[in-house]
Amino acid sequence: MIEFRPPDAPLRIAAAQAQAVPGDVETNAAAVARMIRAAGEGGARVAVFPEKFLSGYEIDLIRADPERCAVRPDDPRLAPIAEACRASGVTAVVGAAVQDGGELYVSALAVDGTGVVGRYDKQTLFQHERAVYRQGRAGATLQVGGWRLGLGVCYDSGFPEHARAAALDGCHAYVVGALFGEGGGHHESRIWFPARAFDNTVYAVLSNHVGVTGGWRACGGSAVWGPDGRVVAEAGPTDEELVLADLLPEHLHAAREAEPMLRDLHDTGAEPRTVLGSNRAR
Repeated sequence: MIEFRPPDAPLRIAAAQAQAVPGDVETNAAAVARMIRAAGEGGARVAVFPEKFLSGYEIDLIRADPERCAVRPDDPRLAPIAEACRASGVTAVVGAAVQDGGELYVSALAVDGTGVVGRYDKQTLFQHERAVYRQGRAGATLQVGGWRLGLGVCYDSGFPEHARAAALDGCHAYVVGALFGEGGGHHESRIWFPARAFDNTVYAVLSNHVGVTGGWRACGGSAVWGPDGRVVAEAGPTDEELVLADLLPEHLHAAREAEPMLRDLHDTGAEPRTVLGSNRAR
């Protein structure tokens, strides 16, 4: 049986969406800092930003000039973000291409007033990413104010196992920066995120791009879903926005009482699957 330890108090979270400037880390970091301060003014303690927002989703630019377009964990260009976090009391989850040990990663950087305090590297790379980036080796949980936030990046959220691993680690929310594009991307996000929330009775948070980035036209729609799979707050498809939502311990508790799937999850010890039907020649 999974032990559930709810937080003691609500957590206000902000899901940001904005237009990234291709390859311009300094300008995009300034935009992140500005939106962090706005999130703090709105009472948020956590702000989440889209996948690779610090460079834009620009695979060709990043591959051609990683020194300019990727960041390092101690990168001085991240200083305005840390300063905004310090001034506002916000912890930020910022999407970036990260260069480390001569390799490139698609990462979510956890930043507070002291600088980068953690990093999650995308575990499930999309097909055209695999020639450029290294796959992340492990999940990551960010703790803020008694809340455990399981981090993901875009395509991770399409795999139920990824959010389930966060839930089994005691996470109360599944937090993802992404690039979902117009057309199929919006449809995918509206299936995946409610499902990840409901199946695990956790909050699910999506921060998505708007505008064109890396040749993709993003569909916006950054949102927060409750542990019952219902939308709590949602942005529009095209404009810069900051979606604020309160994550509530009592809603987590109520959802897990009503839908006990996670609590009842266990190893049945069953034998391997039986193949039904006949393959005899007719």
